[in-house]
Amino acid sequence: MAGIRAQQKEKTRRALIQAAMNQLSAEHGYASLSLREVAREAGIAPTSFYRHFQNMEELGMTLVDEGGLALRQLLRQSRQQIAKGGSIIRASVTTFMEFVANNTAIFRLLLQEKSGNSREFRLAVQREVEHFTAELVDYLVAEQQFDRQLAELHADAIVRVVFSAGADALDASVAERQQLLEITIAQVRIIARGAEATRALAKSGLS
Repeated sequence: MAGIRAQQKEKTRRALIQAAMNQLSAEHGYASLSLREVAREAGIAPTSFYRHFQNMEELGMTLVDEGGLALRQLLRQSRQQIAKGGSIIRASVTTFMEFVANNTAIFRLLLQEKSGNSREFRLAVQREVEHFTAELVDYLVAEQQFDRQLAELHADAIVRVVFSAGADALDASVAERQQLLEITIAQVRIIARGAEATRALAKSGLS
């Protein structure tokens, strides 16, 4: 019986998360969502909301955490294509842009709250971006033998470019997204070549 109750509680919790995501749009940011509206769409009474989240801010933080985790998991999977001879840059950027296309509500939330009024939200989004960047740094150090300081600069430049491209892709057409994808891949390759050249200079003692 306890197991059934736990399953039902988790089901309702997921329904609240999905209800909040369904209501996010370019016109309606997270701050404009009401607890009553989210509860209604999830099919529960407003008072039942508090059995799952302390307040709307906690629900929003959960959305940020889950969105960041889902993206990092997808990018880890895309890196496996290297073993099959695929391009890590094309695979990673394509995966990122597909995530944006399929999860516009979550990505819009990340962008909006990155500079929003809530300090807690800003810090949560910043943590997700830092996790994203840190995983890329670890990859550059472990797989491509970059010095960590250069890897951090390299990763930060890539993250800034792809997040900016993701923002541009939110309201773009399919054709525009494809063009943006190719431009972003080219830009990331330029960054990678610059990092390689910097590393070569450092090794030669000319930097």
